[in-house]
Amino acid sequence: MASPETGVLAARARALAVLRIRSTALAVALLPAAVAVVLLAGRATGHLGAGPGWDLARWIAGGLAVLSLLLTALVAVVVARARPALSPSVPISEKSAPDLYRLVRDLADRLEVPAPSAIALTPDCDSWLEDRTHRAHGPPRRAKGRADGERRVPEAPVLVIGSPFLWWMRVAELRALLAPVVAGTGPSAHPDIAAARRFIRGLDAAVAVSARARRPVRGLPLRFVGRVARLLLRAGREHATIMERAVAAAASERAQTVDYGLRIVAQEQVGLAYAGWDRLLTRVALPAWRMGRWPSRLDAGVVSALTELSRRDRLADGFASRLGERPACDLLEEPGAIDRAASLLAARLFHGGPAEPGPDWSPVGWNQYPEEVVDRKWRLEAARLHRVLDNLPATALPVAPPAPAAPAEDPAPAAPPLSYARTAARTPGHHPPERPPADEPAMGRRDEQPPAPAPGPTLARVIDRLTHDACAGDLVAARLGAEVEREEREEAARQAARGTSQQDAAIGVAWGDGMAEGGLPLFPLQPPRTGRELLADHVTAMVCCAAVDTAGATPGLDWLDGPALLVDGARRSDLGRPVLSLVDDGDAEPLRGWLTTIGVRPEKPVRLV
Repeated sequence: MASPETGVLAARARALAVLRIRSTALAVALLPAAVAVVLLAGRATGHLGAGPGWDLARWIAGGLAVLSLLLTALVAVVVARARPALSPSVPISEKSAPDLYRLVRDLADRLEVPAPSAIALTPDCDSWLEDRTHRAHGPPRRAKGRADGERRVPEAPVLVIGSPFLWWMRVAELRALLAPVVAGTGPSAHPDIAAARRFIRGLDAAVAVSARARRPVRGLPLRFVGRVARLLLRAGREHATIMERAVAAAASERAQTVDYGLRIVAQEQVGLAYAGWDRLLTRVALPAWRMGRWPSRLDAGVVSALTELSRRDRLADGFASRLGERPACDLLEEPGAIDRAASLLAARLFHGGPAEPGPDWSPVGWNQYPEEVVDRKWRLEAARLHRVLDNLPATALPVAPPAPAAPAEDPAPAAPPLSYARTAARTPGHHPPERPPADEPAMGRRDEQPPAPAPGPTLARVIDRLTHDACAGDLVAARLGAEVEREEREEAARQAARGTSQQDAAIGVAWGDGMAEGGLPLFPLQPPRTGRELLADHVTAMVCCAAVDTAGATPGLDWLDGPALLVDGARRSDLGRPVLSLVDDGDAEPLRGWLTTIGVRPEKPVRLV
């Protein structure tokens, strides 16, 4: 087994290779100036001839030297002033988490490495060390006993911890998980490795600055800087990659002596936490974000989601039994406030919400989620569906063909089946008889059309339109997609006007140059939904509204699947197939059977938002 020192030596060798690339680039930039100095010195000492050719050579070399020095200074200034990108995180002060800082420092002492300079939380299932020693990221720390400004003390990197880990993992598991991460502060303190990292991060930030330039006056020199930075990055990419791998290997070897057996269990919890976090964001948080509400206890919701996953999945069976041990969030003085800040940052990263709460961007608790998010989501989608139906061109419902004359000995006909709109059932292959009652004349009955569904926002109207009009499904799906896209563009414009980098800096979230220049969200959770998916979602919302208003159902929250319909306190998860049968095939019979089972009356108007 290789020792940690072996990995550090390998990393240092690659760091020196990166620094040699920097030195080579500097030497090439100074070469014209060196040639000009030699020519001028030779003329002054008389060692080089004094003719018109030499004078011309001196003028050309001097001009190239001035130009190269100017371009070198330009590249150096841009690289030095560019702010390296930072991972958005919530800073955790030692006052707000003394036990967490004590755990990390004890871990660093056991590993015999420098302790991280600070701790921050990020809404992600990962942990890493981040160098924040750039002067733009904070005031430099001065050496004790030195005059102010005389020497800058090398500062240890910041430990960034995924916030879901603190709520799902136990204290011992968190310590075992952080051991190889904290062990990375040892190689990070090496001067050559630190210098190589600063050089690479500065080039990366310079590329971001050049990509952001729009004005022609500034754009031309910055584009030159960007090309030089990309050239240097390509030259040092392989060395930097191998250097980071060697640093990670050295840290892993050093951490072998700390809770090695428990680290295996902790790694299992990482995969489980990632699965629960992904489901919680995409199924539970995203519907609320789209409505201008953000769940304020996302990390606490991870525990509920993973507990539910443990109950359903036999592979995760037994993981919930750990909940009796001390959770890692107990290391925080105010876990609720930290969870709220991490939840707001998650909404900003994954949805592009504003940096601060406001009238149209307010928090919502898990107890209020069913009424304030689920019910409102259903009614908003149902209202959008009826708006689209109102704007569709009117189409006449098909006329039932006349029934053949019945023989005299035929007994009295049976009553025709009725649909939920109290009209004749229109099922494929079945046509209700047009025979009038005995006490009414048959004159004129052949030319009448079936009565239209009752006006108003009823489920029967939606079912009849999608059943009878073969083109209605595609048309409604297309118009729903256009309507949703328009609303999302308007919401994105409002959020871009509200959420600025100044607001992020005010709450302690720094991005660095180029991090959020492409717009938020940085990490969209879901691809755009197709028209058919939107239509199915809106029809499902309309069915749920009718069930709530006419059958006594209630909106609910499923920790893994999001909004849920509760009938008699139990979740009904069998609605998807009947809705898809109506949307894709135009067959309403499975949905009608489902409605009959639940006791929904689709001819009754529903309440919309």
